[in-house]
Amino acid sequence: MSVVSIDAGESPTHAKYERLIAAAKLVPSAVTIVAHPCDEASLRGVCEAAAAGIITPVLVGPAGKIKATAAKFDFDISRFEIVDAAHSEAAAAKAVELIHAAKGELLMKGSLHTDELMRSVTAKATGLRTDRRISHVFAMDVPGYAETLFITDAAINIFPDLDCKRDIVQNAIDLYAGIGLGVPRVAILSAVETVTAKIPSTIDAAALCKMADRGQITGGLLDGPLAFDNAIDKEAARIKGIKSAVAGQAQILVVPDLEAGNMLAKNLTFMAKADSAGIVLGARVPIILTSRADSLRARMASCAIAVLYADARRRASTVAAA
Repeated sequence: MSVVSIDAGESPTHAKYERLIAAAKLVPSAVTIVAHPCDEASLRGVCEAAAAGIITPVLVGPAGKIKATAAKFDFDISRFEIVDAAHSEAAAAKAVELIHAAKGELLMKGSLHTDELMRSVTAKATGLRTDRRISHVFAMDVPGYAETLFITDAAINIFPDLDCKRDIVQNAIDLYAGIGLGVPRVAILSAVETVTAKIPSTIDAAALCKMADRGQITGGLLDGPLAFDNAIDKEAARIKGIKSAVAGQAQILVVPDLEAGNMLAKNLTFMAKADSAGIVLGARVPIILTSRADSLRARMASCAIAVLYADARRRASTVAAA
């Protein structure tokens, strides 16, 4: 199957997610292990994504509670496999176990807390760690911005060091290219666009750009440090005299730390009315990480992005084995 190409150009409000969802319908659905889908929002998202042919879910959690939730909200889950687990912690552990047993290509968070799921994912002996650091990406559909905007890391790594940031950047680049969006323009954010020892994130930004020059980060165009305004607004970049292929038109924003990223993503969500899809990378499989506040469109987009990325990984493995 050929790579699905997605036009990243200017589009009407929220149409960027619609393109991702449409693209995901063109590739094989992915068996998705869903941990503890025991409330309306999580189970509705699963049912809608399955009805669209994007995922084939396996529901892991208290079977009685899952069936009761489905009955209460009139969800048809008769076609879905259910693996019984007594409670949320057990559901997370069982979901990870099923991934180890090659029973699914994706892992999806249900109604349990993120830290419960991630404890099982990151467990040293039984988790899903790889040589790559685990990191989170928000793929945001921001009204008025032409691009699908990736923000990383705003959910997993609190104060990442330089080596961790390298993996955060590479994870985001691999995702962006893998889902068919092309070669991304990556802005390494700080408070200012000049390198100064007084702001350590500017030094990290400069180092990351040099790592890209030396082939330690591949597949994207990097620039930094850049302040948020001159990363996403061409006029702001012009006024500051910044000339680069990234400034003013960034597609991936790499934040200095989790606090900055979380505030940025939530500002865009609640003040700019953006939708935010979430995915965790660097584990053995992509992890669909949704929030209770996510809209149905955002949940569908999270599934679509994960399925497109899983398909790209599947095809890459086939080529490597040939």
